Amino acid sequence: MVSEPRRFYDRVMDSTKPTIIFLHGNGGEGMGNHFWPYAERELKALGLTVVAKNFPDAILARQSIWLPFLKNECGADEHSILIGHSSGAIAAMRYAEKNRILGSVLIGAYHTDTGDERERLSGYFDAPWDWPAIRRNQKWIIQFASVDDPFFSVEEPRLVHRELGTEYHEYTDRGHFFAPEFPELIEEVRKKIFVGS
Repeated sequence: MVSEPRRFYDRVMDSTKPTIIFLHGNGGEGMGNHFWPYAERELKALGLTVVAKNFPDAILARQSIWLPFLKNECGADEHSILIGHSSGAIAAMRYAEKNRILGSVLIGAYHTDTGDERERLSGYFDAPWDWPAIRRNQKWIIQFASVDDPFFSVEEPRLVHRELGTEYHEYTDRGHFFAPEFPELIEEVRKKIFVGS
């Protein structure tokens, strides 16, 4: 039988653990693709709460739809860690411009519409970036990029890194991070939450 002090301790510990919220990319991606099922399984195995919802408007991923969904349906708040891939990373940055979060992980992030019509229609690039606000509204930002990303030059994520002072991990052979497993992601999140690095 668990003692009442132990139950109280468990409740307190659960209330202090952050919630992880996944933001997939556009083009009809979703939580069943790429590394998302692996990441959900591994993070839940660490005892973390994970919100892994398929966002509406998955083709264009419009800012006007995604940011309210992130707040109202996913429950993003100052205790949330946003893990965004591709346009999901862009949504995470735009959200942090005006909302407090605990931290974020940006995977395959960029800062322009890259000349793509679908990106232009998303609305994320209609206004200048407020880099200081993004940085100020969270405690830390981890970023993953790859030199061989087929969708944009590596200078795109490198500029994001310079502007936000991210903890930057650059690879030469990960493309746009479509692999089914992503152990480095799990390790970096684990260190932030349980080690405090």
